[in-house]
Amino acid sequence: MCQSSQIPISVEETPSFYGIDHYGFPRAGADDPLDPEGYYPPYFQSEHFQKYGYHVEELRGGFYWVTSAGYDAAFVVTEEGVVAIDAPPTLGENMLAAIEDVTDRPVTHVIYSHWHADHIGAASVFGPDVEIVAHRITKELLERFPDPKRPLPTRTFDDELVLEVGGVPLRLSYRGENHCPGNIFIYAPRQKVLTAVDIVSPGSVTFMHCDASQNISGWYEAQSQILEYDFDYFVGGHHMHYGTYEQVKLCVEYFTDVLEGATAAVERFSRSDALADIVTGTGWNRIFVGTENWISSMANYTTRHVLEKETSDGRLWWERLAGATTQTKYHAYTVLESIRLERPRPDYRLRGENPPVFLT
Repeated sequence: MCQSSQIPISVEETPSFYGIDHYGFPRAGADDPLDPEGYYPPYFQSEHFQKYGYHVEELRGGFYWVTSAGYDAAFVVTEEGVVAIDAPPTLGENMLAAIEDVTDRPVTHVIYSHWHADHIGAASVFGPDVEIVAHRITKELLERFPDPKRPLPTRTFDDELVLEVGGVPLRLSYRGENHCPGNIFIYAPRQKVLTAVDIVSPGSVTFMHCDASQNISGWYEAQSQILEYDFDYFVGGHHMHYGTYEQVKLCVEYFTDVLEGATAAVERFSRSDALADIVTGTGWNRIFVGTENWISSMANYTTRHVLEKETSDGRLWWERLAGATTQTKYHAYTVLESIRLERPRPDYRLRGENPPVFLT
């Protein structure tokens, strides 16, 4: 068992919320709507989960999902051994406990979805003798930023790899940068289970800023790529649930609305009259204040568009996906920035005296 270096912090040492007046983030209040009915599954209140902090469940044919109710991972039991998929620190040694709950076979292989520590930061619990499979870029990043708790992959690939263990195939695919470079799709065709981490989180709108993703255009593309697979179960890496195909489609619908609102916001506020009204309205000696007001205006416009729009079944988003009222503003900002930085723009500033001011 690993010795933890985490320092306990008492309630007395930390306030319930650390506020710094108008310069900081506001506190989310109790007046926000409750999460949608059914978001918290039965296991969450079970004695076992409350005592041990994990839940394991067979999806189909020896493919198991394991969760800490914030992060999730998976493993596949085969005749030759166990193939683990990720090892989040929030699960840590509970990955071993979950596996031991269902089999006495050893872990022989570990697949890294991507290089981020929040998903593979406990991979060292599997010991030094396992084969670790990952994309080539994941290995390069771990070589550049070494971490003993994230051992280097021993086998890598570029585009496609079929990993077969004990007669059970797993199809690993890299379809371009999305959440981060090297983030892969892991498909179990016999069980019809797809694992794609940090793209969508079934039942919720996922964590802020599009799950801290780096390439938002690629991240949106990955949502469409997910729907190209024939799957019955989906493992997304986060929150309370594995997902179904329809639940993944619902998350994609939400982010389609975010992109729609953000696109409209850019067209509305990125004009010379918007510059004069928003930026110069605070004075040229407060240019960053004006800039924040411009960005915030677009984010607020997008957020309102999303939260007030009727969804495909007539309800609002906060009635269907957890986190909609608190996370949408952060997604709005990130998608707006991706429009400015990654997507084609219709024009650019012209030369000459007093041309129309162009905002990117």
